[in-house]
Amino acid sequence: MASHGARGRSGGRPTLEEVAARAGVGRGTVSRVINGSPRVSDATRAAVEAAVAELGYVPNTAARALAANRTDAIALVVPEPETRFFSEPYFSDMLKGVGAELSDTEMQLLLIFAGSDRERRRLAQYLAAHRVDGVLLVSVHADDPLPDLLAQLEIPAVISGPRSAAETLTSVDSDNYGGARQAVEHLLSRGRREIAHITGRLDVYGAQRRVDGYREALRDAGQAADELLIEPGDFTEEGGRRAMAALLERRPGLDAVFAGSDVMAAGARQVLREAGRRIPDDVALVGYDDSAIARHMEPPLTSVRQPIEEMGRRMIDLLLEEIADRRPAVSRGLERRQVVLATELAERASS
Repeated sequence: MASHGARGRSGGRPTLEEVAARAGVGRGTVSRVINGSPRVSDATRAAVEAAVAELGYVPNTAARALAANRTDAIALVVPEPETRFFSEPYFSDMLKGVGAELSDTEMQLLLIFAGSDRERRRLAQYLAAHRVDGVLLVSVHADDPLPDLLAQLEIPAVISGPRSAAETLTSVDSDNYGGARQAVEHLLSRGRREIAHITGRLDVYGAQRRVDGYREALRDAGQAADELLIEPGDFTEEGGRRAMAALLERRPGLDAVFAGSDVMAAGARQVLREAGRRIPDDVALVGYDDSAIARHMEPPLTSVRQPIEEMGRRMIDLLLEEIADRRPAVSRGLERRQVVLATELAERASS
């Protein structure tokens, strides 16, 4: 029989752990149900709600936060200049997914830029004071010291894409390797043979994986990758322009370009048009992200669609689990997860 206002095993108010034990789930799942997360099955939600009712558990947000040294705040940290954040659809789509997942919780979201040394030092001091419960790191470079700082401070963190294959932090990413293969295989199927690749910044692991996918797709088609058809970019429109100009100078007969982002593809398109190259008649063009830029280009851009909003939602989901399940660093280290979401090719007139 349900007992209203029941006391826990310790004789005090029922605890989150006791609710989890009664419902047969983990503490993180109970936290998600209490915070209204949609990422819980109906059956699990019903079991947790029944346990809450039976034990008389009453969450007290303010008291819970104070007792547990919690702030009920999450920081979304972008180690890039503000100008890049506001000019690239990737970041706004990520923020949209993060915000949607947090909307039904009591957590506050702080947006923090750390693109300069001064901003990084200030952020390090802020994090050392434990003013947030967890951190989302977006656009992480291989030499970025922030992930290691978060690990040292034992602050729960999730990053958008691993720094390397040996990543120790929980990460959420799209299948960069598979997406690049889709792009190149599509171009090959259209009869293109001199396929250039404008890469993203190669200190970003996702950009490295796109280069790997590009090379492997060519190799599987019996073509060795021509290194003179690969030009580094930096995910910016100006970077796309510079890379495209360099490629045309070295390989004027190229007949296709796979750009590592839609923004770079837009820059490449300008250079191709200035050089009198028709798209797709003379040169086929494929981007990456399937952002609004791709749909509004002329001709509309074929692009690899990565589920950026879903990545943001999954990052929040995993971070809330880590925040709710604060264990010693060694134990948490054993539970790091690398989530990889599928990509798909959105075919349009540019290819």
